[in-house]
Amino acid sequence: MTEFRVAIVCYPSVGGSGVVATELGMALARRGHDIHFVSYDVPRRLESLGGRFKFHHVDVPLYPLFRFEPYILALATTLYELAAENCIDIIHVHYAIPHSAAAYLARQMLHENHKHDVKIITTLHGTDADLLGQMPSLRAATEFGVNKSDAVTAVSEYLRRVTVEELNVKRPVEVIYNPIDTQVYRPPENRPAAGSQVRRIVHISNFRPVKRIQDAIKAFDLICHAVPARLLFVGKGPDQSTAEMLVERLGLSDCVEFLGAVVQPDDILRRADLLLSTSERESFGLTIAEAMACEVPVVATNVGGVPEVLEDGISGRLVPLGCVQSMAEAAIEILRDPQKAQAMGQAGRKRILERFDQEKIVQQYEDLYWRMME
Repeated sequence: MTEFRVAIVCYPSVGGSGVVATELGMALARRGHDIHFVSYDVPRRLESLGGRFKFHHVDVPLYPLFRFEPYILALATTLYELAAENCIDIIHVHYAIPHSAAAYLARQMLHENHKHDVKIITTLHGTDADLLGQMPSLRAATEFGVNKSDAVTAVSEYLRRVTVEELNVKRPVEVIYNPIDTQVYRPPENRPAAGSQVRRIVHISNFRPVKRIQDAIKAFDLICHAVPARLLFVGKGPDQSTAEMLVERLGLSDCVEFLGAVVQPDDILRRADLLLSTSERESFGLTIAEAMACEVPVVATNVGGVPEVLEDGISGRLVPLGCVQSMAEAAIEILRDPQKAQAMGQAGRKRILERFDQEKIVQQYEDLYWRMME
């Protein structure tokens, strides 16, 4: 098998795009490809990992004249130098804004200086296409960067459809779902037998308004009056202080815990009885898929690409956005029925193995690389 030299550009966050980019890169490195990560900081999931990859820091200059740091120019320069020195075959950018435009600028610099050609893949993850990319100040540049890519992928059919409908995208958009490492995200060897123990409900997010943290708290307020339970919040963000105040006002402080940001929450999920997702916008639902891989049933809002991952009534329950009552009722139904919870958990892992297992998804990207290089 021919090895590819790939530069993967991503944000260094614990959010979906950063996680998917690093997981994909590490899987490609294990398959023998030469992987170079490019970002303004080390992606969180790379911090404790070793392997066949290199990290390249984007050094953004500080100068009094600049009101805003010229990140896109610094990124383009880093990509140009990296590609020229390492004969990079493919620049694979995750999140179009501003990565696809920077990649195109780097390629034009390579052409201008008579260097080798490089292919560009843009993977859309959500808000870069269905929110930020539609803002008047960003739309034209986003469309330009995406259209100048050699291939464009989206992480769900929902996102592909929104991209085609809302943006003037002239290239075909291929759906390649997010990869789930089912060796890491796996059920516990010995799950505690259901009985009178307190159920552990987990919510994982970046605590931004789009995640609707207060809905999770209000639903839990109803759940814990029907079933002994604890709510574990994983993550951090701007809405955490508001969430903490609501927890205190509802008298839930003794049964709600804020664990902060966790780079890889597999151990927390393995010990969970239910994942609660209250988002109003999800292109895929990465934490939902990770919970399903751990055989944890899920109650989630029926938005975006979530129905492509979670089958209602089979691996969990889909409920209307903002309907706290429906969310609580679905959670109580699952938590009160250990057999149903177990069956949903097993069905969830089966679906992840069949459709979203990392090895299958990485193979799809390898096939795409082949087609581009040919």
